[in-house]
Amino acid sequence: MKVSELPYYHDSAKLFAKVADEPWSMFLDSAHPETDVGRYDIIVSRPLVTLETFGDVTHIVEIDKSKKTSSKEDPFLLVKQYLGDKDKNLSGLPFCGGALGYFAYDLGRKIETLPEISIQDINMPEMAIGIYDWAVIVDHHVRRAWLASFCRFEKTEKIWSELQELFSSNAVDNERKYQIKTDVESNMSKEEYTKAFDRIKNYILDGDCYQVNLAQRFSAKFEGDSWAVYLKLRQLNPAPFSAYINIPSGTVLSSSPERFLLVTGNQVETKPIKGTKHRSVFAYEDKALAASLLESEKDRAENLMIVDLLRNDISKSCDSGSVLVPKLFSLETYATVHHLVSTISGRLSKGKHALDLLRDCFPGGSITGAPKHRSMEIIEELEPHRRSVYCGSIAYIGFDGNMDSNICIRTLVKYENKLYFHAGGGIVWDSKADAEYKECFDKAAALLKLFKHEETH
Repeated sequence: MKVSELPYYHDSAKLFAKVADEPWSMFLDSAHPETDVGRYDIIVSRPLVTLETFGDVTHIVEIDKSKKTSSKEDPFLLVKQYLGDKDKNLSGLPFCGGALGYFAYDLGRKIETLPEISIQDINMPEMAIGIYDWAVIVDHHVRRAWLASFCRFEKTEKIWSELQELFSSNAVDNERKYQIKTDVESNMSKEEYTKAFDRIKNYILDGDCYQVNLAQRFSAKFEGDSWAVYLKLRQLNPAPFSAYINIPSGTVLSSSPERFLLVTGNQVETKPIKGTKHRSVFAYEDKALAASLLESEKDRAENLMIVDLLRNDISKSCDSGSVLVPKLFSLETYATVHHLVSTISGRLSKGKHALDLLRDCFPGGSITGAPKHRSMEIIEELEPHRRSVYCGSIAYIGFDGNMDSNICIRTLVKYENKLYFHAGGGIVWDSKADAEYKECFDKAAALLKLFKHEETH
């Protein structure tokens, strides 16, 4: 294992800017400069292996060997194979190399059998994972940064000095711009949304389901630098599970507030969000909105349904009797919304890997509904387009077996000449169409500010 100290920047974006334009560069961003809520930021680039899943096939490139292969094996298993046996992490840092990237919502088709109804028009991989032998870790609590590696590959030792020099050189703020070229369009009118909403209410009445997450997709034509868009996004909507992922086919820009699964040793934690209220600029009204969310029977019931679903999901990989709910209905406040958040914990069973847990819980129940399989079938029927990365998960899984991951909400995808993002919410029997439709825009408020196409940034 090798660890070298680097210069510390209060804003880790200055470090990532050195590699932001390189394909397969990724930035896990705790949005610390704006909020001081996050502790660690993680930067990776120049992977030694890449895995991209399209439909039934995963394309694997072993870059150091100039070797390309394809496999129809389960993508989660393939990532686990490339991670190999666990290494002990003696550094005290959360990630010193391993797998990092995204698992798109549509990868759920490898787990659940679903109909094919909605349109797939974003041709990005359902899984895009790099195997990285080094990482830059920034710890904002102690105001220090390091270059760290398990040194699994010989090449890492050879380029160590080069990497130290790269990340120790003076930060250069290149002028980066973007322009939104068209008005934002939704793939559902209010009438279409209401029709889908009514269909869900009928399914609930018929006993098919208890809750379904219904989302609409927004898009606009865009020109310029997607890193510039991300820099603006993290100002407008700082969030602890933010990320920027640059792969050859497109870019993912996430400002997610939601943790999916955390694995530290054999300890497991998940923190589903269910229940939302918009914020007010007036302090007294904002406080009243937060209080009304905490007291809302509908939102608490909605949250509890997903807590039960996730308890069942993580129990598949955890010791019997170890799954607990230490926090129920906690209030968390973000730039534009208040959320109800619960915490579920467990102990990973002997012989189980973090990727087994991820597969058992994928996609996250907070963004499908309950029961999960039927909700996913209804989503496929009622949402006009495939979700792509939205409601999937951005994750790292270290060579030490530890994992952290988000749920890809408040997340943009840049594909070809467009930016796409979704917003939605859980529909239950007590839901009202107008309120749920408005909630989509409350959740999308910060992202919509990016789309004022009369401005050039």
